[in-house]
Amino acid sequence: MKFMSSNYAFDLLLPRAKSVLIKLQRDMLSKGFENIFRLGGFCSKSNFYFTELMQMSMTITLKKDLKLICDIECLHPPADLYGLPQELNVNSIVSRRKISDISALPQFSVAPAPKCVRDKKEWGLFLNFMHKHDMIAIASFEQCKFYILPPPKAYISGSVNVAYQIGSTCNVDTRSRDCESEASLTGSHLAEEYGGHNTIMARGPPNGGDASSSLPKFSPAEDRAHHFTSETCGGIQSHGMKERLPEKNFIRADPSYLKTLGQAHSGWIFGGIAELVDNSRDAKATKIDIFIDMIKMKKSGNGVPMLSVIDDGQGMNHDEIMKMVSFGHKNSDYEDKDQIGRFGVGFKTGAMRLGKDVLVLTQTANSRSIAFLSQSLNEGKDNIEIPIVSYCRQGQQMEVDTKAQSDKLAKYNLKAIKEFSPFNKYLIGEKAALFCGGTGTQIYIWNLDEWGSGCCLEWHEGLKGGSSFHQGDIFIRSRRSRSRLGQLNQKVPLDYSLRAYLEVIFLVPRMKICVQRKLVKSRPLANFLTNTVIVSGDILGRPVELTLGFSQLEWDQASCGVFLYWHGRLIEAYKRVGGMIHSADVGRGVIGVMDVTNLMDDRDGRVWVHNNKQGFQDCEAYACLEQWLGKKADEYWDTNFDSLNLDKDDCVYKPDCEWVQCDKCRKWRMLPSTFDSRALDTQWFCYMEPFKGQCADAEQKVKPGIVTVSTKRSGYDSTTKDSRSIKVEAVSDASNTDGKFPNLENVKHKALKRLKKGVSNPKKR
Repeated sequence: MKFMSSNYAFDLLLPRAKSVLIKLQRDMLSKGFENIFRLGGFCSKSNFYFTELMQMSMTITLKKDLKLICDIECLHPPADLYGLPQELNVNSIVSRRKISDISALPQFSVAPAPKCVRDKKEWGLFLNFMHKHDMIAIASFEQCKFYILPPPKAYISGSVNVAYQIGSTCNVDTRSRDCESEASLTGSHLAEEYGGHNTIMARGPPNGGDASSSLPKFSPAEDRAHHFTSETCGGIQSHGMKERLPEKNFIRADPSYLKTLGQAHSGWIFGGIAELVDNSRDAKATKIDIFIDMIKMKKSGNGVPMLSVIDDGQGMNHDEIMKMVSFGHKNSDYEDKDQIGRFGVGFKTGAMRLGKDVLVLTQTANSRSIAFLSQSLNEGKDNIEIPIVSYCRQGQQMEVDTKAQSDKLAKYNLKAIKEFSPFNKYLIGEKAALFCGGTGTQIYIWNLDEWGSGCCLEWHEGLKGGSSFHQGDIFIRSRRSRSRLGQLNQKVPLDYSLRAYLEVIFLVPRMKICVQRKLVKSRPLANFLTNTVIVSGDILGRPVELTLGFSQLEWDQASCGVFLYWHGRLIEAYKRVGGMIHSADVGRGVIGVMDVTNLMDDRDGRVWVHNNKQGFQDCEAYACLEQWLGKKADEYWDTNFDSLNLDKDDCVYKPDCEWVQCDKCRKWRMLPSTFDSRALDTQWFCYMEPFKGQCADAEQKVKPGIVTVSTKRSGYDSTTKDSRSIKVEAVSDASNTDGKFPNLENVKHKALKRLKKGVSNPKKR
């Protein structure tokens, strides 16, 4: 750009052009191009505007160990600091008594310019720490050294003075003092927030593998900012911090730890898939696709199976994906009753159980990130390396986000991803196009866990145009049922069929879930029962509610038990309680549904749920829950089930209320008793028959209490064409049976005959 050299020409510029030129001068000065203004190319009038600019305020981002504290505004900075940077990093904090001649240095004032409540809070904690311990924060930029002085009063959020010196620096006394050492160990904000005592380290340049030879050389600050560190990116102490703090022991994460993480779901591999589904639900996804297909590896040229999990949720920015791959993180103070993620380990444990290598591609409205968690990449290394490349939106394109990482580091991480994965830039671009300009997250897992000579998982595409029984599915190859107390049935589809598990994984399903590209027909389990009873109670002073009912499907499979949900997510299935534990016939076909969030979430923030979300901890609340469930299940069996008179075998129970879900709003609508649910279209919306409503209409709920068995079951034919209509009578008072079974002599249902032989008096059970 050729600058004007005439005062007259400069005066002719419009005020807008003047401001643009002044901004250009400032940007060039901040990047170290101050010599260009000494070549005589700028006239005296432009220098006048430049001097006027420097007397105005400017905003600088203040950080501690490259972690944001707050934006600060420099009020009337001196003219000799024309090269102030846009960012200052505090690399050490020392006692005021250790710095001599600080009062003789020139000073200027800075005031906070927070962008959010978080920045305002951090600025206050930063000032309080310095005031309490009478300490000075030191930041350097080129030949300048800045000394942020402590405020005169505590709990202040106003301006503070900053002393500066160009060239030589003040003398710093490095002798230790007991009082300062004690002050540094008092659990201050800096000790907790900026690289605390228990930070798990997983960073540093790789020292093994083929890619390590091409690792670029970074400065210490750059290395600290862009290599992965668990919990925060500023876990390493600066040189100044080491001068005032005693030596600390930090933990390295050996690559073998990735294998250990996968053992959290060693008992049931579907638990790993459930962790990924939970994350999609927490991200407010409306659709998630889970499928396995073959992909060609670049090195070997062989095709390998790859599990894909793709959702249309909110996506993650750079900070959020760093939090996801970190080994545990602090939970937010905000309590979302619908959020399942609580422990900070779900993604790692789930992905490492499913396979050795996982690539995450995520996109928000303004960013896109790629993360690579790989055992293959870290094989033979001393520390875990997790390459992450982040982009930010620039117009219609995504460019490398230089605020998150340098160009060199982004290129190195992208090279490592391409070398140790089947993805190249074309395949990554092809997957990114699946977002269609929207948001979401894509997870790809390969080198899947093995069972013998094959994968633990077995997948089938299903039959085109076939019935619902021929849909695509993903199975556990072993086909074994999970071990449960009192469980006698060795064929439980939920235990080895992903489609069957995802049908009931959520208490109130909202997401559209596809397995092998075929839609899963979700079931709100409580709404698919007959002879339903809703029981309310109190356990340890907390209200609970249990739904009990009969399921024809579970009767045919000789199953029963209670389904326990936590935050709307299935934690424990087919839990036998009461008489179910001791007899295979007692409770057959009876299903209970209960959400135990209120009971299993301690008021002090403790959660009585295993971190793999596949069971509950042994605690007082759980023991009392088991006792209460057993009592209520036995009462239901005696009062309701034993009182049913069936006049025909091979009967089919129809639920008390039939439901259908709108494919747009995902709300569940109750069908009239006279409507045959089999007449519904494949895709159904609220405006269609028989609801004829709108998506804005409220969702119906079943009222508590016994649902009266009505004539809506009549006319619902069984699978046998010659079968007669079903006639079911509900006895409201069990005392009418006089402690005996109904007359079952003429009933041909074999299971009920066994019940009569096994128990002589149901009141004594």
